[in-house]
Amino acid sequence: MSDANKNPKTGHQVIHSYLKTIDGSPGVYRMLDSESRVLYVGKARNLRARVSNYARPSGHSGRIARMISNTASMMFLTTKTETEALLLEQNLIKQLKPKFNVLLRDDKSFPNILVTATHDYPQIKKHRGAKKEKGNYYGPFASAGAVNRTLNQLQRVFLLRDCSDAMFESRSRPCLQHQIKRCSAPCVGKISPDEYRKTVQDAEKFLNGKSTDIQGRLASEMAQASEAMEFERAAALRDRIKALTQVQTAQGINPQGVAEADIIALHLDQGQACVQVFFIRANQNWGNRDYYPRVGPDVDAAEVLEAFIGQFYDTREPPRQLILSNEIESPDLMVEALSGKLGRKVDIVVPQRGEKAELVDGALRNARESLARKLAETATQTNLLKGIADAFGLPGPPQRIEVYDNSHIQGTNAVGGMIVAGPEGMMKNQYRKFNIRGDDLTPGDDFGMMKEVLTRRFKRLLKEDPDRSLGMWPDLLLIDGGAGQVSAVASIMREYGVEDIPMVGVAKGVDRDAGKEEFYRVGQRPMALRHNDPVLYFIQRLRDEAHRFAIGTHRAKRAKAVGATPLDDVPGVGAARKRALLAHFGSAKAVGRANLSDLKAVDGVSVALAERIYAFFHERG
Repeated sequence: MSDANKNPKTGHQVIHSYLKTIDGSPGVYRMLDSESRVLYVGKARNLRARVSNYARPSGHSGRIARMISNTASMMFLTTKTETEALLLEQNLIKQLKPKFNVLLRDDKSFPNILVTATHDYPQIKKHRGAKKEKGNYYGPFASAGAVNRTLNQLQRVFLLRDCSDAMFESRSRPCLQHQIKRCSAPCVGKISPDEYRKTVQDAEKFLNGKSTDIQGRLASEMAQASEAMEFERAAALRDRIKALTQVQTAQGINPQGVAEADIIALHLDQGQACVQVFFIRANQNWGNRDYYPRVGPDVDAAEVLEAFIGQFYDTREPPRQLILSNEIESPDLMVEALSGKLGRKVDIVVPQRGEKAELVDGALRNARESLARKLAETATQTNLLKGIADAFGLPGPPQRIEVYDNSHIQGTNAVGGMIVAGPEGMMKNQYRKFNIRGDDLTPGDDFGMMKEVLTRRFKRLLKEDPDRSLGMWPDLLLIDGGAGQVSAVASIMREYGVEDIPMVGVAKGVDRDAGKEEFYRVGQRPMALRHNDPVLYFIQRLRDEAHRFAIGTHRAKRAKAVGATPLDDVPGVGAARKRALLAHFGSAKAVGRANLSDLKAVDGVSVALAERIYAFFHERG
């Protein structure tokens, strides 16, 4: 890897100077500015040829010309193949987030449906994350909503349980799910293991796209039950067939000629992009999601789509086929990279006619409509930010507003919440929670809590972004409270030397009426906005969102504390052994009172662990 050039000059001449030190190997290059910040990451089949293109003084697009003019140094990493270079390029883009690259900003995992395999009566449930639990996984689904809809449909048709194993074992009578005909109540023996296993197999056939076979068999069983005058069973089968028909109708797009594919359509407009992804599995539509990658004003569709695909599948398993709206720059490399990840051939097609082209047209229409809505929302958001700047005398529309709130019950399980808003609305991936640690705080001391939250926030900012170059610093702080809170926050900011960040306290008026908020700023009289001012509504939304986030975080912390037991602190006692101990003794208190021989009798608890548990409780007194 080459060392960064220490020459302070920038531009194509700097780039030209590297031609002496690189050869025609494949690899990845980085372009850096005068402060060593990465401007761009790219791959090349031939590094020398690619760099020589940048060394030319003219013939570049506006974006590339700006990038070249800012380049003060370059770094290189050679690879054995161009495919390796493609994979490394996308990893570095996600890690470094260079200014001039197309960047996918949403990298959440997708949920799956899991049919467990560790119980006589398998459970069906939503699963997200690593596939460590034994069972069969079906997905991905585009969203939690898509999974929940499918789970509801499966429960109506196949009557499978969704309760945990612990809940299953504790039941002595059927639950509400059985009463509303969503579960066959295996927990109390309303269905035999063999019969339940058949319904599980049917559900898995459905998830594999074989619903027609199931429907035919159910119809045959209903006819047999009717002939045998088992009218109650016949009616139950009729209800299941009806539910299955409704499921098939509700699914909408169910392509006949596409068994497993992601349909990816791109629409570019006004320097912004929307990528729409439809998930087709087992000839069924399992939902869609839109993405808004960061692009420049003069990027072409091939570059955007290739960057999106490379980053999208970096941490996800690709399907057997990608159906695209546009060609990409290096389809052969992408096929090789994705096939290597999946362990079997992945096809990339850009259809011109037929069913696949119709599917792409549908995804493209969604992309156009989604981007139009987003552009309209962005325009509205821009006006609101300008209105905030005018209302509070800011030098310009804020690009990052941070809003803080605390939540607790008489000082217990106290948390602080920070939400962030900017030109594109709520920036949920920037939200942060703060578990209040201050042991010396008086219960309910909101001033002290706010001080702790802001202190931790600014300490971290000063450490991670001391020169304010990464866009992590706020342009405006909104604090829930009046003059006292504003004064407390101002003293914290003075302490850390960040007095140049505008701050506004938001407090309800004298009669606590929403809509009559008063705004407090350091050294200025309180002010109010017109009752019907859109800026007032916007600030109320921000404050309410901060309140919602803080309360949700507090409730999660409280629920976790309620479910905690002393067993959580015993080394070597994980979730499975904790369940076994509680099932055997009934409570954590009873585990603490148990003698050593009783502990050794628990299934799954070794002699050494039994001695450790016994010592833990008895040494504590």
